[in-house]
Amino acid sequence: MSGTPNPNQQQQVAIRIDESKMVTTYANTIRTTNTQDEVILDFGLNVPQQGQDGQQAIHFGIGSRVVMNWNGAKRLAMTLSELVRRYEQAVAEAQNSVPRVQ
Repeated sequence: MSGTPNPNQQQQVAIRIDESKMVTTYANTIRTTNTQDEVILDFGLNVPQQGQDGQQAIHFGIGSRVVMNWNGAKRLAMTLSELVRRYEQAVAEAQNSVPRVQ
């Protein structure tokens, strides 16, 4: 039957990405917490400050919070792992292509 879809055949789906409400922020640190059902990621800035007693203090200002389920967290972990692997490979290739001065 030619009209019956093959369950083993992949279907292509068009994805529209809407960036109209996106806000870009910079973060140099992350705090993670979790519940049984969710992973909570707080992105923010660690800013060194002088404490009142003269001691160094760090202010952690949270700029964004992302809450996701465990499946989303696993996909994020796999994507970040691959991204870091590619970055490290590119850096290693760039360092190896630069002639060293003896």
